[in-house]
Amino acid sequence: MNQAKVKRVRDIVDGVLLLDKPVGLSSNDALIKAKRVLNAKKAGHTGTLDPFATGLLPLCFGEATKFSQDLLEADKTYLTTVHLGQRTDTGDTEGQVIETCGVNVTVEQIEAVLAQFRGPIKQVPPMYSALKRDGKPLYEYAREGITLEREARDVTIHKLEFVSYDAPFLKLSVTCSKGTYIRVLGEDIGAALGCGAHLNALRRIQVGDLVMQDVVTLEQLGAHPAPLELLSPVDALLSSFPPVRLTADLAKRFLQGQRLPLGKEPEAVVPADYIGRVRVYHDAKLLGTAQLQKFSILAPERLIAAA
Repeated sequence: MNQAKVKRVRDIVDGVLLLDKPVGLSSNDALIKAKRVLNAKKAGHTGTLDPFATGLLPLCFGEATKFSQDLLEADKTYLTTVHLGQRTDTGDTEGQVIETCGVNVTVEQIEAVLAQFRGPIKQVPPMYSALKRDGKPLYEYAREGITLEREARDVTIHKLEFVSYDAPFLKLSVTCSKGTYIRVLGEDIGAALGCGAHLNALRRIQVGDLVMQDVVTLEQLGAHPAPLELLSPVDALLSSFPPVRLTADLAKRFLQGQRLPLGKEPEAVVPADYIGRVRVYHDAKLLGTAQLQKFSILAPERLIAAA
């Protein structure tokens, strides 16, 4: 007699896990493993790390997924090792070597080239990327040996710092805007030095205001007797936005989606002379995000579901 398969009942879990993604796993695979350990019903990540890359991968659970877009838009900081004198078809260690060149560059030459890549620059997205053309990821075309024209995109390299050079390995620290491909940056630096390059290693150490201080490995998560204790609160994603604090009556109206004229509400706590996105609380409970507009008008944006 066939037995009906018992569907696993997932828990409602709200919070943020600052995962130290290991090498060899895709971001989605890492998310699935963490979701399984936490038995979470709803989860998502905040920006893909390539399988060969490691480091900070904020994972959002439950209500935190409503705010994951803010981290997709955030600046990121990486430590990377560029292997000079060797190009691969993927721009990293996962690809096949397609060109080898002698390396005879000085630190002074490297510093001069790095200066060319600071500030606003244009990047051509790599063929080995998840960008889609006609509904199909570019990497699928690349695996078929097809190269398509790609338009250069505007990105910003806020910081590009020399860390060390032990030929042929050049270590750099990079802080950049969303949409920046560090693989492409490494290749372009190698091209400018006249020797070609690919990324040997990549580690993300900061996303927005989130840093490596409280990261957790998958091994630590799986071994913890109470893994939910490793989650940060939902508002860990929103620490860069100033807080607004509402009374119980204002909180009720806010959660109903009403625009609130806080200039006429002396009991509300509002940042002075500020216009922009804020995080909104009643007592210590996060209610959501909003736009604080002229004349202290509070316009609800993303709301936390009422318990």
